[in-house]
Amino acid sequence: MIGLYRDGGSLLHRLPAGAKLAGLLLAGLVSPFVRSPVVTAVALAVVLAGYATAQMPAAVLLQMLRPLLLVMVPLGVFQTVVAGWERAFVIVGVLIALVLLANLVTLTTRTSDLIDVVVRVCGPLRRVGVDPERVGLMLQLAIRAVPLVIDLGGRVREAQHARGLGASPRAFAVPLVVGALRRADAMGDALAARGLDD
Repeated sequence: MIGLYRDGGSLLHRLPAGAKLAGLLLAGLVSPFVRSPVVTAVALAVVLAGYATAQMPAAVLLQMLRPLLLVMVPLGVFQTVVAGWERAFVIVGVLIALVLLANLVTLTTRTSDLIDVVVRVCGPLRRVGVDPERVGLMLQLAIRAVPLVIDLGGRVREAQHARGLGASPRAFAVPLVVGALRRADAMGDALAARGLDD
């Protein structure tokens, strides 16, 4: 669900990365206090307007929504049965708005700019022994690991089908975990070779 940066000249593209991250943080902090379906609908409309302002094609929005709906539809049905449709709409709507907002930030902001903001924010922690540059490196590696694991999962799934193993969870999970650990070891070796072995 992590969106990749798409070049553009919109207002959202030109906003500083720090402002966008602060807005995302504020939205996350406020979200637990949303109780009204009307406020939820307004929040969704504002996020969708953000995609329009950023001149993102509808296909990009649909690409973000497709995997999200696999979780949100069952959640919405469950919440409707347990707490009613209004509460279900609020819970599902707020979660969708937050995920789409986070993706909008990554679609309109270079990863390097986001990491620079995190490194600057962590600057004062240097006094207590935290190295901001290492925090930035860790974040960069975590972001890079997501598409690598997704790619690995796709290849494991293809191999699983080629062997005729069907939908066996064990046949998928074991090679995925082993492959991910091997990649982590290789990445650790590469970091150690560059003097980052502690």
